[in-house]
Amino acid sequence: MKITACLWCLLATTPVMAQSATEASKVWVADNGDGTYKNPVLYADYSDPDAIRVGDDYYLVASSFDAIPGLPILHSKDLVNWHIIGHALLRQPPYEHFAATQHGNGVWAPAIRYHNNEFYIYYPDPDFGIYVVKAKQITGPWTAPELVVAGKGLIDPCPLWDDNGHVYMVHAYAGSRAGIKSILVVKELNAAATKAIGEGVLVFDGHDEQPTLEGPKIYKRNGYYYIFAPAGGVSTGWQLVLRSKNIYGPYESKIVMDQGHSVINGPHQGAWVQTPKGSDWFLHFQDQEAYGRVLHLQPMKWVNNWPVIGIDKDNDGKGEPVLSYRKPDVGQSYPVATPQASDEFNESKLGLQWQWQANPAAGWAFPSSAHGSLRLFAAQQPDSARNLWEVPNVLLQKFTAPVFSATVKCSFKPRQEGDRMNMLVMGSDYAGLSLVKKADGIYLSRFTCKQADKGNPETVEVLEKITATDIFFRVKVTEGAICQFSYSTDGQAYQDAGAPFTATTGRWIGAKLGLCCSRKVKTNDAGWADIDWCRIDK
Repeated sequence: MKITACLWCLLATTPVMAQSATEASKVWVADNGDGTYKNPVLYADYSDPDAIRVGDDYYLVASSFDAIPGLPILHSKDLVNWHIIGHALLRQPPYEHFAATQHGNGVWAPAIRYHNNEFYIYYPDPDFGIYVVKAKQITGPWTAPELVVAGKGLIDPCPLWDDNGHVYMVHAYAGSRAGIKSILVVKELNAAATKAIGEGVLVFDGHDEQPTLEGPKIYKRNGYYYIFAPAGGVSTGWQLVLRSKNIYGPYESKIVMDQGHSVINGPHQGAWVQTPKGSDWFLHFQDQEAYGRVLHLQPMKWVNNWPVIGIDKDNDGKGEPVLSYRKPDVGQSYPVATPQASDEFNESKLGLQWQWQANPAAGWAFPSSAHGSLRLFAAQQPDSARNLWEVPNVLLQKFTAPVFSATVKCSFKPRQEGDRMNMLVMGSDYAGLSLVKKADGIYLSRFTCKQADKGNPETVEVLEKITATDIFFRVKVTEGAICQFSYSTDGQAYQDAGAPFTATTGRWIGAKLGLCCSRKVKTNDAGWADIDWCRIDK
């Protein structure tokens, strides 16, 4: 049974920007090369995923919170091999509000749909309301965010273009803002699907048996309205499905996947997708603490008009997730693809793997294809910043495997005493290496900040005075997100810098690898750091 065409317009075809000839990851590839795959298909923090198929192409979006550019868009031809192709949010409104760091705020669980030859992404900001952005092409340009409904605590929206001509949207509530939670509401939208009509109808209350009910996705199949929604909490929950013949209910409920006897905790919240041949699959996240909410792919089937996700070993109608499975049959084989990670900085645009932790200001960074480097100018830190958690111009990318190394080659050209260049692992605790200009030269230091989110100061250990033109920073990440920093002046011999550091989560996100160049004073001619390359390896 195919998903209703009016819902996703799945048979339409839309051109997609060709993937760049980037090298596949050296540290995590889900495609086993023998017709099978392993989970996670993305060992990276793509939280609260949603996905669609348009023609033979699959597109995935995820939460991005205060990271900019936000709303990352990934592309796949087979649901296993994914590549970042763009972002739908280049600046986050309200623009001045997000010019400062807003950890854990901003873009929560989005939904992507394709209707009438146009892409729609709905996303919630729990402090301001539900927005929509649109584009004719998946690579943009995307429209400026339009507020569909204003309000605090409105989260996790998903639209449905019904075959009766009406447009609906289901969403949940964040108790931290709204004072209510674990309920789902359906609102009707206007014909343009840009404004809510009325206050909505409460269609399901999860308080008694489905606590922390959120993240709904709505579909229609065989005359039933289906709402796929996670419950039970981020790291311990399960996948619930509701169904009704009426959009406003009453809805029956059934748990269709939980951890079972698997090692995959809290398998829930994601997207149902269907291949051109009609096979069904489900993409969801698993909370992996410092590694973030990593992406899994599960087989799915229908039994008595209920989905069963994963493998149902005891035939009770409830599946459990798989660690390995045969790849979806999409009619042909496609090359291995992975999200970008390493960067030689040879392009005229910043790589799609990089995001700032606030709306960026002009002058923070300039890619230079002529010089093959990324220039980070020393931006003045806010007077209120107590540590790097509160500094906007930190450039970050996700961890992409449980074990990897990241090496950065850079040169530092400071102009003012206190100018500083950093490579770090960012989370609520963070640590890294820095070059700092002092009165008598440039010094290399190792810094650590515990409970940075509480405003605590850094602990700094000065290692040595540096006279070399180039320096190489490295961090090796091993199982358990244990990080060992080291440095080199020749790129050959590396010296450990301090004790191992255990990476931690940020606010609703995993740890990230970061770069930052900053200054303490106002000037009309800032110093800079040139980043020659950043290489992710084993």
